[in-house]
Amino acid sequence: MTPSPPQTTLDRPVEDAIGLAPAPDGPGEHQPPGEHDLLERIATGTVTLLPALALGLVGWQLWDRALHWQDLLIFALLYIPTGLGITVGYHRLFTHRSFKTTPALRAAFAIMGSAALEGPVIEWVANHRKHHAFSDQDGDPHSPHVGHAGGWRGALGGLAHAHLGWLFRSDFASQERYAPDLIRDPVVHFVDKTFLLWTALGLALPFGLGVALTQTIAGGLTGLLWGGAVRIFVLHHVTFSINSLCHFFGRRDFATGDESRNLTWLAPLSFGEAWHNNHHAFPTSAAHGLRRWQFDPSALVISGLERAGLAWDVVRISPERQRSKLVAPA
Repeated sequence: MTPSPPQTTLDRPVEDAIGLAPAPDGPGEHQPPGEHDLLERIATGTVTLLPALALGLVGWQLWDRALHWQDLLIFALLYIPTGLGITVGYHRLFTHRSFKTTPALRAAFAIMGSAALEGPVIEWVANHRKHHAFSDQDGDPHSPHVGHAGGWRGALGGLAHAHLGWLFRSDFASQERYAPDLIRDPVVHFVDKTFLLWTALGLALPFGLGVALTQTIAGGLTGLLWGGAVRIFVLHHVTFSINSLCHFFGRRDFATGDESRNLTWLAPLSFGEAWHNNHHAFPTSAAHGLRRWQFDPSALVISGLERAGLAWDVVRISPERQRSKLVAPA
């Protein structure tokens, strides 16, 4: 008799809405190996390591001459929409169904997220839903706590795995099991299958902006450096820090059954994603910052869309429900 896979604990409203296949009758936990797995690992290494090398070029550029205003402008003009493509789009809209919006905006958020070069939208969502299903337990794709030895060496090894190492493994979550709703969604499916087009556009835009602002090819190249490589490097490691640092350091205001934590200093750079213990306590909440002082730009964007009539069915958590999960004082 084949043993049953571990029981998942994916947030119930999302599980019901996506039609998560019940184990063991549905598709397996992992995406089956494909003929392009080696190419995907090479691509992952390339988009992870090249921006880091480009950061060395940035150091040389700053050493050689003053940083120009247009470089920082291009960085911001690309960092903000691609970052929101991940936080509002990939995460809160597609993974957790925290709100609903128009097909045009669904496409826009999927495209902006693709331009962040963190992977195609359906793959990203499937892995993140599996993370919630097995948070800090066997089966979590990127827990810093599972499968690592004790002591400081085990802690460093766990953090390295959660931050970056897991990207080079082949046991990615099954898309058929964890994202059947998005496979069936024609808008998301199209953006997913044209991922390379949107990544290319995310690199062409900063080059074009650099040329437009400076009227020189050199300006286009520095625009590509700051709005392409450096932007990708910073956004990648901010996102990776949610997986690693936010399961290791910070406050736990809510009882969640895992090691998710709120990390205040990371919240502005991550557009509010670093209120991670709040998020694991209430995964479908459109707002991760649940206190007035918890800055959450992604929630502000969703609220703005709602006021404009472009978002609806926005999930909010009542104060009573929040109080029910507060960690008891020591």
